[in-house]
Amino acid sequence: MDKELLAMLVCPLCNGKLKYDREAQELRCHYDGLAYPIHEGIPVMLPEEARTMDADEKLHTSTGRSPGSTPGHSPGRSGGV
Repeated sequence: MDKELLAMLVCPLCNGKLKYDREAQELRCHYDGLAYPIHEGIPVMLPEEARTMDADEKLHTSTGRSPGSTPGHSPGRSGGV
């Protein structure tokens, strides 16, 4: 996956950062617990197409921050002001 494209993509629900899982070909939002599939190199950023991650997957974050501590992760907000 192109690093520049990955840097621009955010979760469509919370606007948070996504973690790329090369092996599973998914972009994961640990805050919302969703994994967005990548088909033929194209990320499918539709919540209805995302897979719900199990509890163990949600615990393995790369940033070490707790959910909600990242800017843009306010429950009930869809982004914007």
